[in-house]
Amino acid sequence: MEKPLKILQVESSARKTDSVTRRLSQDLIGRLAANRPVNVVRRDVSPGLPVIDEAWVAANFTDPAERNGEQKARLALSDELVAELKEADILVIGAPVYNFGIPASLKAWVDLIARARETFRYTQSGPEGLLKGKKAYVVLASGGTEVGSQIDFASGYLRHILGFVGIDDVEMIAADRLMASADTAIAMAEAALDDMEERFKAAA
Repeated sequence: MEKPLKILQVESSARKTDSVTRRLSQDLIGRLAANRPVNVVRRDVSPGLPVIDEAWVAANFTDPAERNGEQKARLALSDELVAELKEADILVIGAPVYNFGIPASLKAWVDLIARARETFRYTQSGPEGLLKGKKAYVVLASGGTEVGSQIDFASGYLRHILGFVGIDDVEMIAADRLMASADTAIAMAEAALDDMEERFKAAA
């Protein structure tokens, strides 16, 4: 029996209904699941995650063998998020563009998973990502921001931070400028998903 793909689905849209990123992310996962078995772990960060503070930073930079109970508790959620990411074969991030960037809740997730010695390490030649061999799909939606333009500070940031932790195989699916032409934007995103599905079938 074929081994199931482990998918981590990270959603960040403030909308629980009528969310374009949630719908397209689910569509993408459905297409993956149609071609081979999958196990999906869903992490909805939209209710908000704790922001890192001085105590968190101190705990993170303390040697794991020397952390006290309070420091371990400070890092417990981060440890859980990192473990989810390490376990995944495929990462699917739903990222609406808010005020030209990613939602604050998604930035908080990034801060909690970008950890030295866990997801990256420092070397003599610079930082090295430790999460190699994974595939990431980033599903973006915006009201007025053109994805890939000079005022888009979401897609480039996510591509960079994923590469920083070692995930270099990143594919973007964008439904942008929805306020100008929602039907066209969604149709283009769905066409991109159709193309992906053909590749999924060819690789199955």
